[in-house]
Parts: sequence; structure tokens; C-alpha cells
Amino acid sequence: MTQEQVTVTILPVDYEIEYICRGNRVIVGPKVRKCLPNGTWTDISLQSSCCKEHFTVKHNQRTGCLYIGALFPMSGGWPGSGLPASAQYAMDLLELIHYNSMCDPGEATKLLYDLLYTEPIKIVLMPGCSGVSTIVGEAARMWNLIVLSYGSSSPALSNRQRFPTFFRTHPSATLHNPTRVQLFQKWKWTRIATIQQTTEVFTSTLDDLEQRTKEAGIEISVRQSFLTDPAVAVKNLKRQDARIIVGLFYETEARKVFCEVFKEKLYGKKYVWFLIGWYADNWFKIHDPAINCTVENMTEAVEGHVTTEIVMLNPETIKGVSNLTSQEFLEELMSRLGGKNPEETGGFQEAPLAFDAVWAMALALNKTSERLKAKGRRLEDFNYNNHDITAEIYRALNTSSFEGVSGQVVFDAQGSRMAMTLIEQLQGGTYKKIGYYDSSQKNLSWFGNDIWIGAGPPADRTVVREEYRYLSQKLFAAVSVFAGLGILLGIVCLTFNIYNSNVRYIQNSQPYLNNMTAVGCMMALAAVFPLGIDGHHVHRSQFPVVCQFRLWLLGLGFSVAYGSMFTKIWWVHTLFTKKDEKNEKKKMQLLFIYPWKLYATAGVLLAVDFLSLMIWQIVDPLHVTIEKFTKEAPKEDLDVLIQPLLEHCSSDKINTWLGVVYGYKGLLLLLGIFLAYETKSVSTEKINDHRAVGMAIYNVAVLCLITAPVTMILSSQQDASFAFAALAVVFSAYITLVVLFVPKMRRLITRGEWQSEQQDTLKTGSSTNNNDEEKSRQLERENRELQKIIQEVSSPQPLILMVNGLNLHTVASSQPMYADTGGKVSKVSCPRTQRGALRSIKSH
Repeated sequence: MTQEQVTVTILPVDYEIEYICRGNRVIVGPKVRKCLPNGTWTDISLQSSCCKEHFTVKHNQRTGCLYIGALFPMSGGWPGSGLPASAQYAMDLLELIHYNSMCDPGEATKLLYDLLYTEPIKIVLMPGCSGVSTIVGEAARMWNLIVLSYGSSSPALSNRQRFPTFFRTHPSATLHNPTRVQLFQKWKWTRIATIQQTTEVFTSTLDDLEQRTKEAGIEISVRQSFLTDPAVAVKNLKRQDARIIVGLFYETEARKVFCEVFKEKLYGKKYVWFLIGWYADNWFKIHDPAINCTVENMTEAVEGHVTTEIVMLNPETIKGVSNLTSQEFLEELMSRLGGKNPEETGGFQEAPLAFDAVWAMALALNKTSERLKAKGRRLEDFNYNNHDITAEIYRALNTSSFEGVSGQVVFDAQGSRMAMTLIEQLQGGTYKKIGYYDSSQKNLSWFGNDIWIGAGPPADRTVVREEYRYLSQKLFAAVSVFAGLGILLGIVCLTFNIYNSNVRYIQNSQPYLNNMTAVGCMMALAAVFPLGIDGHHVHRSQFPVVCQFRLWLLGLGFSVAYGSMFTKIWWVHTLFTKKDEKNEKKKMQLLFIYPWKLYATAGVLLAVDFLSLMIWQIVDPLHVTIEKFTKEAPKEDLDVLIQPLLEHCSSDKINTWLGVVYGYKGLLLLLGIFLAYETKSVSTEKINDHRAVGMAIYNVAVLCLITAPVTMILSSQQDASFAFAALAVVFSAYITLVVLFVPKMRRLITRGEWQSEQQDTLKTGSSTNNNDEEKSRQLERENRELQKIIQEVSSPQPLILMVNGLNLHTVASSQPMYADTGGKVSKVSCPRTQRGALRSIKSH
């Protein structure tokens, strides 16, 4: 059997071994170990390793080597090439391992796994932009890692259930929203619009802004979003008259947006843009092959916009925990950038946040180290399964409070930085500070140096100035004068008719119906005044009363005036156009026109209109409606539009009511025309002015049938509509009054027929009327009557005689006679002694 010989070197007790690190690395842990009698080495539980750099804890005690994994957005939507220099400046004592995430969540996911599964172990992760922080923050708890971001502003990251180990020195983007709302209220804007890039950070920010504006009584009227191309979204903003616009997008997309803004002319004195303030100062001047606008175009488009940004650089010249003032920090950072232009260095404004983030982490690790040391543990013991050390780091960060180069660093319960907001405005191509806002104290510090392209802050919308269209007062005055004169004419005609009602010529014209005609004309003429009354004269609350006056005066005026004339023409047609000549008894009865029949006919027509108007008023009363017209631009250079308005009298079912009324009255007008035509050749003493009535009916019917549809068509043109309606009423009334009453006045004036019937019976023939012409006319009429008697004397047919104005009716000389005296029929006797008188009349 072969035995393997094993050589064992036994070291003496107290033998020492020394660790040496090559290059610029230093030993971390025990540098020298001694051999113990029990065969082990000293500090066997402590690990010795070589680290490139180390961080100093309190009392400058060295501890294990800790590694930080950083994901800087060196390119992409939010380039931050200036951030590593700032972070490295603060991390002179820490091992920094960083990659370029390109602000791309997909790329960041790949790099995150490279950091986690590549030695050495990282104790803290430092992502940059919000999209990357979302991926890292959600995954970190699976490895018990603290995440400390310096540039993430997404409101979604404030969710402790989703991101339990997340902190950030960049405040949440929602911190901008109280400042924006404060500015909206300061400049008296109640309507805004938004355009956003479709990423979670901007969507969450906009949701928060919408909630805050709603609570403040401010409306977000337009909300547009885009993924890569903002052209359509910008066009929609202009189409929907957006004036105050909040833009939420990264810097590269901002150039695309404002190139489209320039093309659509969505800038200038009428518009105000609110942007994020962490772009580079000359972001709009940077050459970008993705747009086709010149620097001059971009400069013109962005002029006057307002930015809100978290205060990222301490405005006070005090030294913080880093023993640097904010200005000293900037000078050192500039030297590390190697002379690069800060305006062209992405992320330069966030550099103080990155610097303070590292300091917050270092201070938290110092505090954690002390707490662990008290428990007999060390930070070097951290691994991805160690939850206790993570909890200690979390507790230390959560209670952080120190003065940094960006100001006071304090975290809220959600791990977000609390800070003031800086308000700037681009004036002449340069950003000028115009104020600060402390949302925690709700205090606005305003410098009063804001400058506007126009006379002041623009309106939040195109100012729509409502202007009512009122009737031309000159037209109203002119027509009112004619209507007033017409009413005076009606009063004269009515007075004339009443005064001369006992004159037989007036009696035979049915004066009571003529009186109704005169009253109806005056009512129709009175309706002209409420027709011309509008909001210029009365308050809108009183306008329904005016509407009712219009309806009732016109409706009843037409019924009274036209109804009385229609009654005359109806009865003339009924009595004197019968074809049944054989029925002499019936013809005899029709020759008697009883006044009550005339009044009853006119009363029925009036009652129909009255009931229809009453039902209309009760069921569907008139009220005021406002007609809106197309907005008009004023001639002067004002950012306003005129909204013309016109008041109308209307009801819910106005078309139905008008259809019924116009249909009924239209048929009545057509029937009146027909009856007037049929009776044009009739001659009767019982209604001696029926031809004048027919002429009046012709004129009224034609004017009404033309005016009604025309006024409906022209209802939106107040002057034309009023002119047609009012002049039709005026002309109809004038024509009716002149045709009916002027001939009677002329006859009585020229012929002197002023004596009443009673006066005629008390005077002799010579004293009754001294006018020879009248005597001749009376004799001719009597001769015609006597000729008729002679023709019928041999037959038992009724005889009609007129003796001194007394109509005598008999069927034979031996039969009783009936006298018709002004419409009253009475039986009279005719003794033989009087028959001689009849014979004498015949010879006469």
C-alpha cells in the first residue's frame, strides 16, 4: 500500500502576516494578523480587503469598503453630463461605480442587473431621471437596497407602498403645482390648458395639477398629450383657443414642441407658457437635427414664458455641512468640468442636488455605523439579504436635516425633498428671477419685475363680450310716430261715428261694427309700441310682460277689427247672393238684418281668439329666449370677440301655437277675400259700405299673408323684422280707417246730411233738406220703389213701399201692413182711407 507523504509547516506562536495592497489601494480591515496558540489568527471574524477609496466616519475611523451604484443620464431625454462630476466631487471618499442609463428604463433595467450581479456588493443605488428611478425603486426592495435619487421628480415615486426604500433630494414635481396655482390666481386666470409628454412623471404631475386647480376653481379646458411628435397636440391647442398653457416634457421634446408653436403662431402677447425650470439656460438655442426651426425661430417662440423650479442652489452665502458656500461649490464644479459652458451642460442646474444627495448618504451611513457599532455590528457586514442594516440606513436618511449647497435638506414622510420654488421668466432671451414661493408657508415673495409683450398679463381665453342687438331707436321712433298718428285718426273716426250714429246713412253702415273696427285698429296700432320695446328699454325680468302685451294687443286687435269687417261681408254674402228666388217667404225673412245677429257673429270670432290666447298663456306662457349669433371680431385691435345676442318672445311649443293661429287666421283672411269678391256687385242699403269693407279686407289680407312668413324668416334681423311687422300693422290700420270712415265724412260734409232720423220726421220736406241734389236722389229712389210696386200690384206677392223713410210691406191691399223702421218690424193697419194715399203716392 502506498502512503502519500504530506508536508506541514508549523508556524510559531505570535507569527505575524502583513497584508499589502498594490497600486493606490489601501487596506481595509486588519492589516497584520498573529498566529494564536489555538491554531487560529487574530481578528479571524474580520475580513481584510483592498479598496480604491474609503469614506471617513466620525473620528476619522476607517471601516470597510462600501460601493455605490449610480445610473447617470448622460444622454437621452434629460441629459445630465454635469452630474457625475458633481457627485464625484462629493464622493471623494466613496467607491463610485456608474453607468450611462440614457434616461431609458429599458437600458436602466439591464444596467441594474449588471450592478447587482457583478462584484462587489453595492450598499446604495443612485438613479437619475424619474423613469429609471421607477424601475430601480421598485426592484431595490428585493435586494434590501436603499435608493437615493438626485434628479427624479415623478409624483408616483412618493408612494411608500410601491417604493418603500426610496429617497430623493429633488422634490416631487407636484411641488411645482401649488406655485402654478398661486400664479394663476395672482394673474386672475381661471382657464388653462396642458400639453404633456406621455411618461409617468408628467402624467402624475398633471393629475395632481388637475386636482389642485379644481379645488381653486380653475378649469383645465384642454388637455393634450403626445409620445414623440407634438405637432397634432399643438394644433389642437390652437384650435381650442388655449391661451395659458402648462407644458410638461423633457428638454429634447421641448424643442420639438416650440418648433411647432412657432409654426402655429401659438406665442406672443396672447399666450403664456409654463415650463419646467431645469432645462439648460440656452436649451432653445442648442442645435437639434430633430427640428427644422432656426435659432431665431425658437428664440421668438419661447420669449416671455414662465418657469417654475425647485430652489437648487442656496441663495444665501453660508457654509453648509460640506464647508462650502453655494458659490464656492459652483467654482469648484466649473473647474472639474474643464471649462465647459454651463448653459450647454445638461443637468448643470441639478448638480447641487446630486452633491447634497451624496452628502445625505454619507451622513446617513455615518449615523448608521455608530448605531451598528453600539450593537456590535458593522456596515461591512451588509449583504443583499440583510434587512436590519437597510432599516438602519432608512432610519438615518429619514431623519436627515442639514444645510447643503442647494439649501436645507429635509425629507418628508414619502422620502421627497421639501424646498422652495423659484419662479423665472425668459426676458430678452435670458431667464430672470421674478419671485419665490414657499408652499409650506403659502408665502409668495414677488419681485415685481415680470415683463409682458402686451400691456399686461394676457387673458386666459379669447374674451367673449356679450352684446345685445337692440332695435334701431330712429326706426322705432319713426314708426311710433306713425302709430301714434294712426291712433289719433282712429279716435277721430270713432268719435265721428258715435256722434253721427243717428244719421240714417251712418245707421245703414252698421255703426257699431264700424266702432269695433276703429277700436281694433287702435289696439293693433298700440301693439307697435311693445313690438319695439326690448332690453334697451326694460329689464329682462320685465320682458315677458312686454311679450304678453304684444300677443294680446295684436291678437285681439286683429280679431276686433277684422272680425267686424268679416261679419259685414259675411252677412251681405248670405243675404244677397241666394239663388233660391222661388222661395219668396224665405227671401222676405232674409231681408230683415237683426243687429244682434251681426254682433253675435263678431262676438264668436272674438271669443275664439280670446280663448285660444288664454289657453296659450296658461298652458305655455311666453318667456324670453336668447338667440346667439356667430362671434364677431371687433375692428379695433383687442383680444376680444363679440358675441351678438338677440332677445325673442317665445314659448316651449311656439311653432305649434303659431301654426294653429296662423292657420286659423290665414283661412279667415282667404275666406274674407272670397266673400269680398263675391259681393262686389251687390247693392244694398242695409249695409251700405260693404264695398269699402271688401276693399279693406283685400288690403289687410294681402299685407298679413305677406308679412307673416317674411317676419318669421327675418326674425334674426331685429330692424327688418320690426319694420315689416310694424309697418304692416300701420298700413293695414290706416287703409282700413281711411277706406271706411273718410268717404262717410266726405259725404256728410259735402251733402250736409247731419240731421238725425228723428229730426227728419218733425220737419217738412222743404225744411228737411234744402239740398236739391239730395231731393233728386230721394225722388229717384222712390220712383224705383214705386215701379216695383206697379209691377207686382196684380199679384198677391208682397209689396214693399217706402213712405218718408218708412218701409211698408204688404201682400195685398186688404192684408195687414208691416213697417220696417230701422230694423224693427211692426204691424200697421191700412184702412181704405189710407189706400187713397197710396194711390196718390203712385201718381206722385
